[in-house]
Amino acid sequence: MGTVIERVALTEGGWLTRRSALRLAVKSAKDCLERAGRDPDDVELLVNAGIYRDRNLGEPAMAAMIQQDIGANPEDPHAGGQGTFSFDISNGTCGVLTALQIVDGFLRSRAVDCALVVAGDADPGHGMSDDFPFSPAGAALLCDWSDSDDGLERIHWVSIPDDGETFNATVGLIDHHNVLRFAAADDKDERFAAAAAGAVDACLRGSALTLDEVDAIVAAPAHSAFRAALAGRLGIPAARVTVADDAGLHTASLAAAFERAAGGVRHGGLILLVAAAAGITAGAGLYRLPASQV
Repeated sequence: MGTVIERVALTEGGWLTRRSALRLAVKSAKDCLERAGRDPDDVELLVNAGIYRDRNLGEPAMAAMIQQDIGANPEDPHAGGQGTFSFDISNGTCGVLTALQIVDGFLRSRAVDCALVVAGDADPGHGMSDDFPFSPAGAALLCDWSDSDDGLERIHWVSIPDDGETFNATVGLIDHHNVLRFAAADDKDERFAAAAAGAVDACLRGSALTLDEVDAIVAAPAHSAFRAALAGRLGIPAARVTVADDAGLHTASLAAAFERAAGGVRHGGLILLVAAAAGITAGAGLYRLPASQV
């Protein structure tokens, strides 16, 4: 039993969306629901994992704005009605994996029957960031529950505290404007890979499996240095690790890598999801592919 990813939708930044994480997330969510033949009101839980947003907006929650724009029960719930519960989470490249773990808890308890995970980042606007390093993109994953052996298994986490030395992003005043700035260590990808390998080890030990029994390894971030370092620590060829095509993706990276890998995995096959982010935090979990995604 576990959470099943029914559909994935990705959106690349264009002329009208390249500076709007909200528009990217909304388009991804709408495309995802349309491809799945679902009505927005079917979504009972919406979790937004995006980080870098329009005008460095802090409040209200981006998830509530996405919910409003896609028309997912935007009104107050009627008596006896469920409505849509929406909120943001912030865990960088690990955000989608974190959101899937949260969604799994809601679905497992049967508090909801349908959930939508959204993610997306964009340069917050002219003069509001300093050398923004990520590609504008959005992603959405529609999730429901399976009583079979398909779906998501337990997520295992590893933390290697570094006081923000490896990677950090801060917003501070420059010329009376809030400006987003970034700092990263030269060995960031190696440090991320060390944490990610630890999470993979915990995941495989918890499932009593080996990497040889895994059909695909899906990883984020999509940096070539991270991919190579992770593969080296796992003792496998880098070709076995699938990442997003665009190395500049941030919170949408894991969703893009998953969609890329899922088409080549048989029904019942195992996909290992692994992500690493600032903190340093890394997570890994197994996903058994249902027939509907083959």
